[in-house]
Amino acid sequence: MRQIRAPRHDPADRPFIVIWEATQACPLACRHCRAEARPDRDPGELSTSEAFDLIEQVAAFGSPPPLFVITGGDPFQRPDLFALVRHGARVGLPVAVSPSGTPTLTSENLTGLTEAGARAISLSLDGSNARIHDDFRATRGVYGWTLDAWRDARELGLKVQINTTVAGHNLTDLPEIVRVVHEMGALTWSAFLLVPTGRGKLLPGLDPHQVEDVLNFVYDAGAHIPARTTEAHHFRRIAVQREILRRHDADHVAALGLGPLYKELRHRLEELELPVRRARRPPMDVNSARGFVFVSHRGTVHPSGFLPTPAGSVRRERLADIYRNSPLFVGLRDPGRLTGRCGACEFRTICGGSRSRALATSGDPYAEEPWCSYTPGSFPYQDELGAYGALAYE
Repeated sequence: MRQIRAPRHDPADRPFIVIWEATQACPLACRHCRAEARPDRDPGELSTSEAFDLIEQVAAFGSPPPLFVITGGDPFQRPDLFALVRHGARVGLPVAVSPSGTPTLTSENLTGLTEAGARAISLSLDGSNARIHDDFRATRGVYGWTLDAWRDARELGLKVQINTTVAGHNLTDLPEIVRVVHEMGALTWSAFLLVPTGRGKLLPGLDPHQVEDVLNFVYDAGAHIPARTTEAHHFRRIAVQREILRRHDADHVAALGLGPLYKELRHRLEELELPVRRARRPPMDVNSARGFVFVSHRGTVHPSGFLPTPAGSVRRERLADIYRNSPLFVGLRDPGRLTGRCGACEFRTICGGSRSRALATSGDPYAEEPWCSYTPGSFPYQDELGAYGALAYE
């Protein structure tokens, strides 16, 4: 039995997901913004014809095609957005759009996405109420626009993913966010651990023990809503650990050394008395360059949107060649190149840590994950890890 899902194809051959930053234009000034979005579009953005070519490059990876996500900035700032979605659907890509919570997020625009062939949208919810969310987004009214769009999307038949940036402003609000997600309904809820890039450099980070508490809480939330993480690859380690501990009827709080934040979050989650789901959805084994690729608004190709080192450009090379053969992508797919605790960790093949956060904090994309508190070899059931896709400790 495995607690981790693997892509249906070799992640060295084709990505599971391609994210394209269609524009950096956005009227918001969110405190964590990776793109450091600006009010106006960059004249250096991919043109419509270049964007069509990018879409065809993504489709050229073959079947099953990668999930193609159009993000920003605010994708609705591009007047050709519907044409781009339509072209993606025409060449057989599952297309999703990640719009910003702005006045462009109207029922009319969501209808346009649906009619063009989009299958899903992702929306950000960084607080369970307008005070918390709007303050983080630095714009009044965003919370209301987001919930209205959420309802409209569901009525249109669009799948909705909800993303939550986890930072100091909402740590104790996470159970209430889970409540909102349960009440509104979503395909999945993704807890995103801040990467200190862009405006996010100005925000205080979490310490590794807080992160361990939060990720174990997300695991608990997965019993009630479909929960996953972004830039928190050690969540896969936790999924394996929690399942093994459950099979041994062991106290995970003591075994994993969880702290007061976890106990508070779990208590508040239990107070909500949410119904238990029939099945838990295991996390997907995807990491920077290993099933994941990001294309910027200017066409540069990156292992992640939070890892600014370029590996090439779709204006000069084919995306498949960059993904399969560039030294940066090939290197990041090799767990043997990891250093520090990540290099010594028995979970390195199913986790690997956030390469984006390692680069942002140390300047080295192969350095250890700075927001992980796990000591390699300390998990008590080492002989059972092989059955869950993890390596035995060496």
